[in-house]
Amino acid sequence: MNQELLLAKPELFICRHGQTDWNAEGRLQGQVEVPLNDTGRAQARRNGRHLLELLGDRARDYAYLASPLGRSSETMRIIRTELGLDPDDFPTDERLVELDFGGWGGATMDELAVSDAEGIRRRKKDKWGFVPPGETAESYAMLAERARPVFEAIERPTILVAHGGITRSFLALYTGLDGQEAARIDIPQDQILHVANGRAAWV
Repeated sequence: MNQELLLAKPELFICRHGQTDWNAEGRLQGQVEVPLNDTGRAQARRNGRHLLELLGDRARDYAYLASPLGRSSETMRIIRTELGLDPDDFPTDERLVELDFGGWGGATMDELAVSDAEGIRRRKKDKWGFVPPGETAESYAMLAERARPVFEAIERPTILVAHGGITRSFLALYTGLDGQEAARIDIPQDQILHVANGRAAWV
């Protein structure tokens, strides 16, 4: 773990949005707008209640920031409601949107194994650096560089709601986790990554 970089960060709670139907089906969402399902809304409520247990009234003193995609913004509104805060009073940043999967968006891995077996092979070999087909498609490495300025600009304790790819980017940039490991790690939707005092842990 990169203690020096983590120690330089203010306290952060990084939360992935709740589940969507595409998540449940194993479909690559990327930047496609897919709303939360009932399970996702329950996960968001759980995360909001847990933050209330951890922070109490101190939650009012934190900064809030979210991806503008609907599933993240709705997750943030639910969390802020659980915290007793105005659900709509938070900024968003376009640089926090999920990885762009290009022509792979909406497909499952099983479907792609049939339609683009060579792409799947290359992705397995280098998941961090692989760019799917499509003019706008991104690799996790590209996503990390897109998100880096957002993380660098955070100067006060913050609760951030975004996506699995954004959380993986943070882990690779600041915890010393290898990019290939970060690209493969499971990012839960019913837990929050807590960064404080040079440590990062799920809560």
